Amino acid sequence: PAVILWSTGNEVCRDRENVQQGLEEAKMLTAICHREDPTRPVTIGMDTWTRFLLSQEWRDSFDVIGLNYHTWKYLELKGVLGDRLILGSETGSTVSSRGVYHLPAVKQRDMSHSPDRQCSSYDMESCKWSNDPDCDIAMHEDYPWAIGQFVWTGFDYLGEPTPYEGDWPNHSSMFGIVDLASIPKDRFYLFRSVWNTTDHTLHLLPHWNWSSGDVVPVYVYTDSPSAELFLNGKSLGVQTKRVPTVKTKGDREEDVESRFRLRWDVPFEAGELMAVSLSADGQPVDTTFVRTAGRPYGIKLEYDERRLKADDEDLAYVTVSIVDALGNLCPKADAPVTFEVSGPGSFRACANGDPTCLEPFQGPTMHAFSGRLPAIVRSSADDAGKIYLHATSPGLRDATITIRTRF
Repeated sequence: PAVILWSTGNEVCRDRENVQQGLEEAKMLTAICHREDPTRPVTIGMDTWTRFLLSQEWRDSFDVIGLNYHTWKYLELKGVLGDRLILGSETGSTVSSRGVYHLPAVKQRDMSHSPDRQCSSYDMESCKWSNDPDCDIAMHEDYPWAIGQFVWTGFDYLGEPTPYEGDWPNHSSMFGIVDLASIPKDRFYLFRSVWNTTDHTLHLLPHWNWSSGDVVPVYVYTDSPSAELFLNGKSLGVQTKRVPTVKTKGDREEDVESRFRLRWDVPFEAGELMAVSLSADGQPVDTTFVRTAGRPYGIKLEYDERRLKADDEDLAYVTVSIVDALGNLCPKADAPVTFEVSGPGSFRACANGDPTCLEPFQGPTMHAFSGRLPAIVRSSADDAGKIYLHATSPGLRDATITIRTRF
């Protein structure tokens, strides 16, 4: 980690009645930073972007202009900033619930409520002040003076259940790239396909448990330029990313999704949906699939087999899935799962990522959400050996996993 900028605040110059006071405070704080560390520039997280249009004095109060959201205003500001940099001090604010998909898949910023109190994981719902992630990525790809993204947020968190504020029992945010239970959402893989230049990314969504007559938008997030989609072995064609010849103007209404996502609209047919990513010369790179799941049959436990330190502090995160008889994830399963730990360890917590769930994290029982939840096991300092995590649910086949510890 490295400090490259100092920030003097986040959304602290909002008072419309005392603009001059805010300006004087901003100048004072920047002067302190310059005095204490003249080697690094100073920025701020500003949501009132119009302040920078007011006067040169406001613009000169910071070395780097930091904007929270309003990506579509970058070019307008650039007209008065000259060769100055613009930092994405808060970006995104896309809202989604892991594994929940609403039809149709369309852009939505009216912050409306759905009957299930969830936001769609098609990654197209944002807030009145924000945009979907593609807009931010396109701006930073196209313009070298637009730097950085502090995506709001990396993880979901308790509080700010936008757009369901005041709509109990919603009580956790939906902004996260990763949900409250530490499980990546689909959006995680969209960012990964752009930012991870070392490993290939291929992610297919949504699940494949729908009803006859549904026409389902299917997306592939990949670092490859193209992908081919197959349904039960039959090709549904190749889609290729399209980069507009005119670079994005930062307009929220501009369609830049085709630069980063591949889409097919597929009439539902039960079976296997498979995606194959393709290189620039059309050669297969990676393959992934989703299958129609049958009735919930049992519990599946997964752990990376890392050996814990027997120090009463090390933690094992075990992924719990509700699966059918063939081992396919049941994407709509919400069965309650109860945990029991034996051996030199203890049950610590569980979560499911559901922003409406009121079950306590510390309890040994919790419902699955979109077929999954993780459980956390803690090592003991008194002994080393094998910890056994046992998971049960009424009517489902139980499961046990072994976690090894060492001094």
